[in-house]
Amino acid sequence: MMILAVMMTAGVCAQAQSDKSPVNAYFTTGEMPDMVKWCPAPPDTTSAQFAYDITQYFWGKQMRQNKERADIAIRDAVYGLDCIIREFSEPFGLKISKEETPEIYKVLREGTATCDSICTLPKRYYMRKRPFMRFNEPTLYPADEPNLKKNGSFPSGHTLLGWSSALLLSEINPDRADTLLARGLMYGESRVIVGAHWQSDVDAARLAASAAYARLHTSERFLEQMRLAREEFRVKTGLATIIEMKAWQKEQKKRAKAAAKAAKAAAR
Repeated sequence: MMILAVMMTAGVCAQAQSDKSPVNAYFTTGEMPDMVKWCPAPPDTTSAQFAYDITQYFWGKQMRQNKERADIAIRDAVYGLDCIIREFSEPFGLKISKEETPEIYKVLREGTATCDSICTLPKRYYMRKRPFMRFNEPTLYPADEPNLKKNGSFPSGHTLLGWSSALLLSEINPDRADTLLARGLMYGESRVIVGAHWQSDVDAARLAASAAYARLHTSERFLEQMRLAREEFRVKTGLATIIEMKAWQKEQKKRAKAAAKAAKAAAR
């Protein structure tokens, strides 16, 4: 059922990220929880855990025989917010865009970018070899292989992005949480199917995304932006009361006036 729903989101993103403007993250990498200090290290190659990683690698190769699932995994391989928006708008229940839903777009962009930084240190520290490198086999997305070879496998950055996006959007629209989390889970599975990650990379990334997302909730700026995003969602989906609608319109006029004033000052 989930595969059928995801197939409705057709086409591969042409580029990883079209919005090139600077991201105002809520925390620096150094302010995020250090995975090297609290998260279990990647399994040793002689361990039972690594044997399971190998089993899952072959499971992923078997899943490639399902063309619909393989196509989704290829779509998920293109890293960036553009693809998150394309893949998650349908389960979210509202098309997300910088123009039509600026508050949701802003918190999604800045929130996921902040969460993503939690994987910087462990990737560099462990520099784990990826499954396609160990088995000397091609992935489902060969264009990514040169960059992946220079980037540690543990934890999975794609999975971290997908799971943190699912958590964030579920907070904005809790009625769609089941569907969003199912899509977030599938996003991580795609990394095993493509052949870019071990299962333990994906599992650690989901844990890391949850820790990073908890950290976001200690930022007053994030909490305020989430408030605006939830209000915007209620307005855009027709759930807002008359009082909420009037308050929203008043706030939008105030923000537009402040933006115009800032732009005028910058032009001087």
